[in-house]
Amino acid sequence: MGYILFAIFVGIPLIEIAVFIRVGGLIGLWPTIAIVILTAALGSWLLRMQGFKTLVRAQQSFERGEMPVAELFDGLCLLVAGALLLTPGFVTDIIGFLLFIPPVRVFLVGHVWRFMQARSHVHVWTSQSGPPRDAGGPPGGGPVIEGEFKEIDDGRKDEPGDGTKN
Repeated sequence: MGYILFAIFVGIPLIEIAVFIRVGGLIGLWPTIAIVILTAALGSWLLRMQGFKTLVRAQQSFERGEMPVAELFDGLCLLVAGALLLTPGFVTDIIGFLLFIPPVRVFLVGHVWRFMQARSHVHVWTSQSGPPRDAGGPPGGGPVIEGEFKEIDDGRKDEPGDGTKN
């Protein structure tokens, strides 16, 4: 994990500096600065446009009673894309623009989902479908007990020090 963080915080800026030097040498200083400013402006416009659409889709999922998991992942990708496009650099701009393309996000969510499934033991089901037949019981392995309860108010106020919570 330390090598990955080192590569991100040291390697990426070094690559960006090298690309800046190369591009600046080819097209000059002011066109290079203009491209950096243009990509930041375009990125903020794309973030605003696609972010609003993602928010609307998330609200529609909530209205249908569904958890907006895909919309949350899209929102996270758009947030990262916006941050990358506001960061000066050509490599980060390319990655940021790629995250604005919906098929790229679909590709990423598939890989992230498989990665999470391979490294965790998580069962996901909806309230309508219930647990899968092979889900078993609770983590402790004991039986699942269903029941009902009724709260009884006997008129007493809980007093500090009687062992009950306030």
